[in-house]
Amino acid sequence: MNTVQDIQDAVRHLSPDDLTAFREWFAKFDASLWDEQLETDVAAGRLDQLAEEALKDLREGRGTDL
Repeated sequence: MNTVQDIQDAVRHLSPDDLTAFREWFAKFDASLWDEQLETDVAAGRLDQLAEEALKDLREGRGTDL
């Protein structure tokens, strides 16, 4: 399996139980990639401006408590 089409075809042929297991695995896999990217972006300072804008809005009363 080395193409997206191959993977799609394989997923289509999974049993219901295997499809459930694959979904659970993929959700965890995808979340871990998202977490890694977020950590990389934070460490590189890519979110600093957004954080500053959010803090400014909060200081100026343009925020609400959750």
